[in-house]
Amino acid sequence: MNDLPLSLLFVALGGLLLLSGFFSGSETALMTLNRYRLRHQAEQGRRGAMLARRLLERPDRLIGLILLGNNFVNIVASSLATIIALRLGGEGAIALAAGLLTLAVLIFAEVAPKTLAALNPERLAYPAAFVYTPLLRLLTPVVWTVNFFANAVLWLVGVRIRTPSGAALNRDELRSVVNEAGAMIPERSRDMLLAILDLEQATVEDIMIPRNEVEGINLQDSEQDIVTAVKRASYTRLQLFDGGIDNVIGVFHSRAALSILHEKGTIKNDLASIARPPYFIPAGTRLYQQLINFQRQRRRVALVVDEYGDFQGMITLADLLEEIVGEFTTDPADSFSEIHRGEDGHLVIDCGISVRELNRALQWTLPTAGPKTLNGLILDYLETIPEPGTSLKLDGHPLEILQTDDKVVKTVKLLEHSCHEINDGDL
Repeated sequence: MNDLPLSLLFVALGGLLLLSGFFSGSETALMTLNRYRLRHQAEQGRRGAMLARRLLERPDRLIGLILLGNNFVNIVASSLATIIALRLGGEGAIALAAGLLTLAVLIFAEVAPKTLAALNPERLAYPAAFVYTPLLRLLTPVVWTVNFFANAVLWLVGVRIRTPSGAALNRDELRSVVNEAGAMIPERSRDMLLAILDLEQATVEDIMIPRNEVEGINLQDSEQDIVTAVKRASYTRLQLFDGGIDNVIGVFHSRAALSILHEKGTIKNDLASIARPPYFIPAGTRLYQQLINFQRQRRRVALVVDEYGDFQGMITLADLLEEIVGEFTTDPADSFSEIHRGEDGHLVIDCGISVRELNRALQWTLPTAGPKTLNGLILDYLETIPEPGTSLKLDGHPLEILQTDDKVVKTVKLLEHSCHEINDGDL
């Protein structure tokens, strides 16, 4: 070593610093790779991604190899720095050389390469995979020995080494991934993806048409009343019941009914002949499962019953799809017909609106696990039917009761100042 020129020693020291930076940066790059993007690129046949994915299947071996190389390079660099210091300034210069080398390693072999790798991991990880793959094969015995003793030390302190399982995401983590996608996923598509995730949490009770709003035809009515009811029906599919809504005997299409109104024969018998047997579902059915059930049963309408078999409401395929793609309407003002602005500028809300629709309309976070309507939430909170003029705060939102009857709260006024900032076209 003493015969080598100082210029060559400085060049060798610089090369070792570059190697140390490569080991440090590639370690950060490989460990911060997006595993799902890596899997996608590997399945697309990108060679660097395929090698990186294979290396990361055994991270203990990869880390052992990187640390083996990095520590070897740093030790050699330290030895060279000591030799250079002795030749330039004697033993008194060794401390200065150690300080300068520490600073150089910190800047050029640690902070700079790791920062670059963290900002753009693929740029360094994929080329490094081409280096580490043959190097790992060459140094397998050494790496295995190092890992064996390292794992033994961990075992002595109670840590058991297991093969890492797949990094599966739960629903909340997947929601965070979708939200953080930003411009990579259009806002409309992002909202639809999040809505699909919500289908696993919501049940048919959250979006069903309650029994008091279900339209139908009673076979006990006169034929003239039946004809009038069919012509004035607001829905395409109507319930056919005999004597009361708790005795539903079928579901029929209003258009098919209109075509037989003027034909000869008994209207009641004709309606019964075109009605399809009712399809009943339990109240606690998850929306995602019901979407699958609609597909399997080839049905568009289901009647919701509780644990006692009592009729609770109706859900349609269109209602369920609206949870994913939004309201099927061409007029934005009709999207949330239960909400409108009063003469004083405050929002007036029909308490029959579902909690999910209210949250979606006003960007609130009212709980959906309990009562399914705003009326239910208010009654559950007050534990009594309030008088008009009563004020309350529901989840931090000030409300004033406007109209009630003997059983329910019908309308409330939102007293928040922020309600003036809501665009009427969004209601």
